[in-house]
Amino acid sequence: MQNIVIIDYGMGNISSVKKQLERASVNVTVSNDSKVILNADKLILPGVGHFKKAMDNLNELGLIDVLNQKVIAQKTPVLGICLGMQLMADKSEEGSASGLGWIEGEVVRMKVTDSLRYKIPHVGWNSIVQQKPSALNVHLEDDASMYFVHAYMFVAKNEVDILHTTSYENAFTSAVSKDHIFGVQYHPEKSQDSGLQIFKNFIEI
Repeated sequence: MQNIVIIDYGMGNISSVKKQLERASVNVTVSNDSKVILNADKLILPGVGHFKKAMDNLNELGLIDVLNQKVIAQKTPVLGICLGMQLMADKSEEGSASGLGWIEGEVVRMKVTDSLRYKIPHVGWNSIVQQKPSALNVHLEDDASMYFVHAYMFVAKNEVDILHTTSYENAFTSAVSKDHIFGVQYHPEKSQDSGLQIFKNFIEI
């Protein structure tokens, strides 16, 4: 049985992610120990909160080099969730901080013109539109509904890295992928059957 490690850097609702993964019958470990992370078959990078604080936490725990070794050098599959996806960008407006730089792009605050109809943060259920074929899309309905909670969005530099888009007044990138690196802006752990399918697909990659 493969071992999936959820990176614990103090910024995620890790328990619900762990529960959903366990429903998919895999061995799940929550850790910020470098040795445990280096032995993982796959990684989950969750996250809720402030971009700069998250990068500071990863840095203080000595995890940035470890994550780069696993993801960039060893090409270990990784799934970033919400803030975890945003951390894969080059930089963010939130705290004017640099990110991990795994997928070219930047994170910017969402803007709307109709503030009566569209509130920021974007909270609630919304549908995704698949932009390219991917192992993460297997058995997933093209207009699958996912649960969102975010005020910032990932602006990918390269269109080829956009996996899903979602419309909230304007279309924005709701998932990215590049080779073995995947990120979703929504919360699959809160997205019922469609979210569980995302986890199952990631396990099968």
